[in-house]
Amino acid sequence: MPSLTGAKVAFLTSMAGVEDPELTVPWTAVLDAGGAAELVAPEDGDVATVANDLDPVASYPVSRLLGAVVAAEFDALVIPGGTVNADRLRMLPAARELVRGFVEAGKPVAAICHAPWLLIDSGVVDGATLTSYPSLATDLRNAGATWVDAEVSVWQERGWPLVTSRRPDDLPAFCAMLLEVVAGAVRT
Repeated sequence: MPSLTGAKVAFLTSMAGVEDPELTVPWTAVLDAGGAAELVAPEDGDVATVANDLDPVASYPVSRLLGAVVAAEFDALVIPGGTVNADRLRMLPAARELVRGFVEAGKPVAAICHAPWLLIDSGVVDGATLTSYPSLATDLRNAGATWVDAEVSVWQERGWPLVTSRRPDDLPAFCAMLLEVVAGAVRT
């Protein structure tokens, strides 16, 4: 397992509708690799997670407010999925600005399931190759991206690494690639 000692990773969510394993499994992987993780959300309080978009699972305390963080404070950004989560995030100017901040700084961004909706609305997918939950394929193509049906996709053509996966079943591959890409970015 690559070491993330000294790395700080932001996990960006809305306040509800976050797919629980898409938050908790990468979070645990970052911590197990020696990194630090912070839950960034638009409000104080707890983020509510779900399973299969509908069934309540748990809640997790917000570490930092979305409007009070910048990409320079972190080494990478992870955006968990969940249909409601992704739809709410893409409507927030501060979320789109944070994504663009990571891209402009050349820092890794990892998005799973429906999270690429935020990437579309942030204007960062034109020319990129990525995967997502299959229902987003047309949206991504319409935004100028190349969609692939793969367990995990890594795209680094413009100086910022983008790691994407389709669904919770892909989490082992997603987490392995996330750790590899973040470790490589921290070493450089």
